[in-house]
Amino acid sequence: MLRVVRHGSKIGRAFSSRYRNDSRIVFGESVRHALEHNLPVVALESTIITHGMPFPHNVECAVECERKVLQAGATPATIAILNGRITIGLNNNELEHIGKLKSDVIKTSRRDFAHVVGNKLNGGTTVSGTLVAAQMAGIRVFATGGIGGVHRNGENTLDISADLQEMGRTPIAVVSSGVKSILDIPRTLEYLETQGVYVATFGETNNFPAFYTRESGHKSPYHVSCAREAAVVIKANGDLGLQSGMLFAVPVPEEFAMDAEVMEHVVNEALALAEKRGVHGKEITPFLLSHVAKATEGKSLQTNMSLVQKNAHVAGCIAMELWCLEQDNGNGSTGAYDDQTKAQECRSPIVVIGGSVLDRCVTVLDDEITVSAKLITEYIYNTPQIVTMLNRTNKKPNFFNLFGGK
Repeated sequence: MLRVVRHGSKIGRAFSSRYRNDSRIVFGESVRHALEHNLPVVALESTIITHGMPFPHNVECAVECERKVLQAGATPATIAILNGRITIGLNNNELEHIGKLKSDVIKTSRRDFAHVVGNKLNGGTTVSGTLVAAQMAGIRVFATGGIGGVHRNGENTLDISADLQEMGRTPIAVVSSGVKSILDIPRTLEYLETQGVYVATFGETNNFPAFYTRESGHKSPYHVSCAREAAVVIKANGDLGLQSGMLFAVPVPEEFAMDAEVMEHVVNEALALAEKRGVHGKEITPFLLSHVAKATEGKSLQTNMSLVQKNAHVAGCIAMELWCLEQDNGNGSTGAYDDQTKAQECRSPIVVIGGSVLDRCVTVLDDEITVSAKLITEYIYNTPQIVTMLNRTNKKPNFFNLFGGK
């Protein structure tokens, strides 16, 4: 027998705060729905769209990142500032709009918010800026490409990204491919330690990735082997009331990884050119990334797109596992399923509920399950989207997405 359970009207963190009725903050329809019903949400930044990639690759990548989050069962929330309004959850038209903007959009971190909002300007939020907005909304998981850090020669210039301090005071899990290889990685790791940021590689080793390459030659303090293990850490961080963030470093997919020696040569070349032209401050990172893309004949752009999409999917899985843990009140499994459990589930009958195109299905072991469903008109597909979660009694919930249309 199937028992259908309708979500109650319990209000999420975003709507219990002072930002609930602030006209300067706008929530996309699907994001508002997810937050109101305490469903998993993943924040996505927008400087990768406004400053990180050329059009139309930037918009294509942004749409694919949102799709990856949806595939994992979570709701994507791309964040930007549009005409002075902090928009949490851009629609398709807004994504394309900011993707085409050039000089009319400001790279926005914490220091820039008041200026951009007060003067009703457009802003692409950096890692730092996205963390600020995500905390306002009560979003706990955030996916990006690579975080900022201590720049090379930073011991003399003191050029250190605001991302690091923001992570130190914002209890949000950041999923990235480590630190951009144009930066000083060992000093960045030291700075993160000083800020109290938990750092773990997402994988079977603690080799810390370097954005374009799978290994930097440095180690993370920890590693987690699956989304469930990451969610356990995030939940404990919240339960303990720690106000520092977490970094989960996901190596770039192997087929898109760049050669480390080649990248080091290209980066050094880009740094020399930046110094010659007097490029510094918040303009340095987009300048370096642009030069690297040209020097690698576009290969680095493909790598960038690949890794950020993978990070979005991993973040979606982590957000989903965190939701599951909290529904179980921490009594569920604390790690990946073992082989015996996987084999048992594979032999179980499959339940399919509605939909014309099946994106993901799961197995159900018990006769009685609970079903939670939400219906959203998703702008990426322009079709109704149903996210259905099957919850076995007192066990870890399974889930799948159904995409249907006319």
